[in-house]
Amino acid sequence: MVKVPFLLATLLTAGFTATAQNDYQQSVRASYEGHIFKPKQVDATDARVAQLKVPAGFTITKFAEKLDKPRMLAVAPNGDVYVSNRDKGTITLLRDSNQDGRADQTRQVAQAEHLHGLAIRDGKLYASAIRELYVADIQKDGSLSPLKRLYDDLPDAGQHPNRTLNFAPDGTLYLSVGSTCNACDEGNKENATLLQMKLDGSGRTVYAQGLRNTIGFGWHPRTGQLFGFDHGIDWLGDEQQREELNEIKQGGNYGWPFVFENGKANLADEPPGGQTHAEYAAKTINPKLLYKAHSAPLGMAFYNGQQFPKEYQNDAIVTMHGSWNRAEPAGYKLVRVHFNEQGQPEKFEDFVTGWLVNDNKEQFGRVCGIAQHADGSLLVSDDATGVVYRVAYAGNGKPAPAGKARKRG
Repeated sequence: MVKVPFLLATLLTAGFTATAQNDYQQSVRASYEGHIFKPKQVDATDARVAQLKVPAGFTITKFAEKLDKPRMLAVAPNGDVYVSNRDKGTITLLRDSNQDGRADQTRQVAQAEHLHGLAIRDGKLYASAIRELYVADIQKDGSLSPLKRLYDDLPDAGQHPNRTLNFAPDGTLYLSVGSTCNACDEGNKENATLLQMKLDGSGRTVYAQGLRNTIGFGWHPRTGQLFGFDHGIDWLGDEQQREELNEIKQGGNYGWPFVFENGKANLADEPPGGQTHAEYAAKTINPKLLYKAHSAPLGMAFYNGQQFPKEYQNDAIVTMHGSWNRAEPAGYKLVRVHFNEQGQPEKFEDFVTGWLVNDNKEQFGRVCGIAQHADGSLLVSDDATGVVYRVAYAGNGKPAPAGKARKRG
């Protein structure tokens, strides 16, 4: 573990009263102590996988392995699984032809630099890279037609090049564009945003801003409300900035980089137009829930299948990729977000844990992408050891059903 003490100092204009005569400039000095700790990676052996902790009645097994660095997942209606590899720029097809809960066919079906986000709609697969958005037809054998480029002018990369895609219930495509930096005033208005994209490549609009890096997002199955998990700012200490679960609304501003959590000031960055941090915070939307700092939420999927118990309906499962910027590791797990009858998030609960081992000094999994399979199980990628896991519900000690995949519609 490396300890990195540093001093953060800035000047800001602070309006402490409503009267101009009491306005004055004040120097503010803040000191934080940052830490770097990366648990050592070890192999995802069968013995280690067997000790993963799941709720009663659930199982977790390897759906596929030896996939190098699998990132995002998309599942076709017939059960075919597509997985991206950002480093190699590939999309790989995983097929469970005998429906035993484990892929028996693995085939690369596309390649272009930096492919990452995946989404399927109406027999087409959409894939995002750093500056490009592609589309391809899904063939009967699971292969793809040649990638067709819809956009090639997305913002440049930086600290967060991992564009992700998702379709709203009404068929509108959304794309997340992370910030280029830890905390800065971006020069491109499309950085640190969620975009709405036209499927013919004719244009896009900023749906929401002030989102540092919202990789996982989706719509509540019953209410249709959009939620996303945003990454907190690094180097503000072990316990802040906490990760933010937001209800994302059109035109909303979620504060980054000037304010965070429930209106806290980021003293290193001054709001535009001479505003105080408090004035800027009043124009932003606070998160619905906060999660342990630096856990790095990546994938998020609302469960609406028929395999899990009824109480899981309309809850979300989130992949916590795992920390590097704190003394004690956080994340490296799957987390369940409980939603109430009104469609609002109420609390977090561990769903699958155990990837941290040896007193948290080692890890054998950094969970990443997540998708609901056609049979109602959940598939989860691990880009550290090259595994895609299958989380299924057995109940009453019976084998977890693989089920029959639906025909392509």
